Amino acid sequence: MTERRQRVPDVFDEAHRRCRAGEPVALATVVATWHSAPQPPGATMLVAVDGTVTGSVSGGCVEADLYERARRVLATGAPELIRYGISDDDAYAVGLTCGGVLDVFVERVDSGALPGLDAVAAARRAAQPAAVVTCVAADAGGAPGAPPTDPARRLGRRLVLAGGQRPIGSLGDDRLDDAASADALGLLAAGHSGMLRYGYTGQRRGSGVSLFVTAYATPPRMIVFGAIDFAAAVARIGAFLGYRVTVCDARPVFTTARRFPEADEVVVQWPHRYLRTELEAGRVDERTVVCVLTHDPRFDVPLLELALRHPLAYVGAMGSRRTHDDRLKLLGEAGLTEAQLARLASPIGLDLGGRTPEETAVSVAAQIVAARWGGTGRPLAALDGPIHRPG
Repeated sequence: MTERRQRVPDVFDEAHRRCRAGEPVALATVVATWHSAPQPPGATMLVAVDGTVTGSVSGGCVEADLYERARRVLATGAPELIRYGISDDDAYAVGLTCGGVLDVFVERVDSGALPGLDAVAAARRAAQPAAVVTCVAADAGGAPGAPPTDPARRLGRRLVLAGGQRPIGSLGDDRLDDAASADALGLLAAGHSGMLRYGYTGQRRGSGVSLFVTAYATPPRMIVFGAIDFAAAVARIGAFLGYRVTVCDARPVFTTARRFPEADEVVVQWPHRYLRTELEAGRVDERTVVCVLTHDPRFDVPLLELALRHPLAYVGAMGSRRTHDDRLKLLGEAGLTEAQLARLASPIGLDLGGRTPEETAVSVAAQIVAARWGGTGRPLAALDGPIHRPG
């Protein structure tokens, strides 16, 4: 038995909804960052005709200035590439006081973009990846020996790759489309948005056009095994972090959508059988997080044996130190190597001193984030260097 919930609409959903209603919007997208930038490439803010704002590009640092620029782009239709943080004075004037630098591309999106938006929306509904490649900068030179190219005619051109279908749109040259498509699919496979640079006809050189790839990858999964109060708290914070959360337990009386409203799926199944099914179906990958909260050897050992044999992003298990020692012994007898056992985060979470399910969930989430980005888990006050590190 599986029960599912619906997610809250995001910036893309809002842009798609408004464009389908015939209303243009301005989209401001972070396309490059340096130093201690507050948001990564791909962060987006939407400004609607009625002044409504959805999303954020800097956590509040530059939004006031960017809002006015977006309103202008919405009125004129002319896209802009804006750099914030060029100098300390400029950064302070708009509120970017973190020492970072970010480039933001602002464009008007209207009903003319609907074929691409519809394709991306369909792919997202089907849990399939999609990418939008947008020309965000262009110089005045074309191919060697060719007439100069008008960069203004390239800015804002899009190529949409969605659901394995034929590309929608064009960047202005078939060879450029082919080169950008191949590299964009590579970024999409890794789940990253990022910048690509080519000559006007797809040459891999530094001048010509700068293309930003917005990757709409399927969200990473968090699978929580064990239908207990701690699982409800972990599911809640997992959804908050952007994971597609599944709660799985073999006991139907405890494993209900009502007990886990933040989970995308609630599955009644023997844990290791469910994980094996998901692995065999290709629905689990290297971004998947597994949290084992059952602390019952009947469930834990076969489940952890299976999970630790695969390159998952994180495998954590709840339990006392004695339980952990017993698990390691049983897993070792099952044939797991020292390297595989070393990947097990057990007892699960960081030492925050928490007691409640919610506090425990914060410690688990902190450990997952640290594992994902290579964090130390130490207080920032005790560390040197930038706070926001590039991913």
